[in-house]
Amino acid sequence: MVQRKRHTAEFKAQVALAALKGQQTLNELASLYGVHPVQVAQWKKQAVTGLPEVFAERRAAAEQEAEALQAPLYQEIERLQVELTDLKGRLAWPVEAKRALIEPEHPTLSVARQCELLGLARSSWYYRPVAASAETRELLRLLEEQSSRTPFYGVRRMTAWLRDQGYGVNIKRVRPCSKCWEARRSARSRRRPPRRRPRLIQAPLFTPEEMVGRH
Repeated sequence: MVQRKRHTAEFKAQVALAALKGQQTLNELASLYGVHPVQVAQWKKQAVTGLPEVFAERRAAAEQEAEALQAPLYQEIERLQVELTDLKGRLAWPVEAKRALIEPEHPTLSVARQCELLGLARSSWYYRPVAASAETRELLRLLEEQSSRTPFYGVRRMTAWLRDQGYGVNIKRVRPCSKCWEARRSARSRRRPPRRRPRLIQAPLFTPEEMVGRH
């Protein structure tokens, strides 16, 4: 009994690939590899039929592997977002303290991203306070002095008074100065300790007979 020859999977794939190329006929391939032409045709048909499944399996395996890698990353991102939201709620620092934490030359984080992480408006970082001019300080001094003498003056009457003093200002110029002076006066009044009212001690009442008896 003649024993049937068994071929490996690598050999079958090699013959099927050569058949798919179409550079040689089935008889030439059969003679070259020492197999029957029908066998070559069957291996070619199996290769054509199985190629879509091979790519599908590879794609499915790649998607599963990608999902397995992305799942912990998404969980980590969600955890960091929750912690960042909680941190922004607790980070009730003043604006100047947050501005001091910004690093313009940071190698990886931009200024916009740092402001976002700290809960700071980007305009607050770029803002630079401008010192009051000599004219503004002079107007504040005059407003303070005149307000102590005439506290019932409003912005319009204060503007008219400043014009009488020779200052060419209008109401738009005086109103910010007036607000600044009011803020300064309110801050000083808050720092003053409240006055304590003296306690009135009620003296006991006596009848005339009791008064005579006490002397």
